Amino acid sequence: MTCEVGLSRSVRAFHIMPGLPGPEGQLHDHDYRVEVVVERAQLDSRGMVCDLDVLEATLTDLTSQIEGRNLEEIRPAGAEAVTVEVFARWVHDSLSPTVAAAGGEALAVRVWETPVAFGGYRARC
Repeated sequence: MTCEVGLSRSVRAFHIMPGLPGPEGQLHDHDYRVEVVVERAQLDSRGMVCDLDVLEATLTDLTSQIEGRNLEEIRPAGAEAVTVEVFARWVHDSLSPTVAAAGGEALAVRVWETPVAFGGYRARC
């Protein structure tokens, strides 16, 4: 059995998909929705997976860092572009230390590029 808790935030950011025709091949924006789910096997002594206030503050801080920015700033070496999958991995890696300190054992991230399309990443914290 796994217990979970999560939340989401919206953020507008820019990216480009090199080698593709416009508009994807040109700098363009998306209204992303970043969804995070924290998991652990057992609830803590307070009956929680992790403190939602801590998770919310951390996610709000993270999304404020990229609001209105070009996602090229977070593109890892070796990645051709910041796809939703790359974006989700960056969110996971950025939040994992705080989530682990708050008691989370695993973190799943989905980055929604449209209302019906997302990329995700899930791993232990």
